[in-house]
Amino acid sequence: MEHFQSHRVEIVSIAVGVATVGAATAYYLYVSKKPKVCLDPEEFKEFKLVKRTQLSYNVAKFKFALPTPTSVLGLPIGQHMSCRGKDQNGDDVVKPYTPTTLDSDLGYFELVIKMYPQGRMSHHFREMQEGDYLAVKGPKGRFKYQPGQVRAFGMLAGGTGITPMFQVARAILENPKDKTDIHLIYANVAYEDILLKEELDELTSRYPNRMSVYYVLNQPPEGWDGGVGFISKEMIQVHCPAPAEDIKILRCGPPPMNKAMAAHLEALGYISEMQFQF
Repeated sequence: MEHFQSHRVEIVSIAVGVATVGAATAYYLYVSKKPKVCLDPEEFKEFKLVKRTQLSYNVAKFKFALPTPTSVLGLPIGQHMSCRGKDQNGDDVVKPYTPTTLDSDLGYFELVIKMYPQGRMSHHFREMQEGDYLAVKGPKGRFKYQPGQVRAFGMLAGGTGITPMFQVARAILENPKDKTDIHLIYANVAYEDILLKEELDELTSRYPNRMSVYYVLNQPPEGWDGGVGFISKEMIQVHCPAPAEDIKILRCGPPPMNKAMAAHLEALGYISEMQFQF
């Protein structure tokens, strides 16, 4: 009897051991399938500049390599990251930027940067050459997005404020399960200041029933058929979804523009829950 019980205990022990190993193996496979992200919210990590493309006299696209061709940056839609560099005096400077790429773009990320004459971080990017490294930390930001959380987005962007809008628009339109519509008003001083115009026009061409873009210029060229001046209440009424519980208006631009847009939206009946400022 003792021999039988001992044998039974041994069998049970082996079974428990096998089950434990099996569970551990299943958990390992589950974890290993989850992509390991490259960004760290607490510590700066450096990424190598592998390609610099000059888009205009003061705008360039910077492509940075991730550790492997299948690496994922790890930046949620509409959020940004902190980039660290050196200013004209050699002092450290940190500024937030939003990549134009998504986590579906494996192995790299891209930044489209407008370099201002007196900009401290602009100096760092102006001096960057292929082979140099950029220190990055993140993700950061309050924007949280789930596919289908609103029926439509209205977007009010000015200058470099287009980058989070472009990232959100791309993520929505390239997700076959997301049916959210996008209505963008994009303001700049002159035609040559329009960032990502080719990419925006491609999105509206590929998704004509889902996305519209209305360009506004303060100094338009001859024959310009878009908006003129600054974004007005009338432009918002015509080109953005009307106030409703299932829409949201996103805005991103210089402080004076953000202040003016907030006043326009309030006057048009968009309550605070219908707005978000990057």
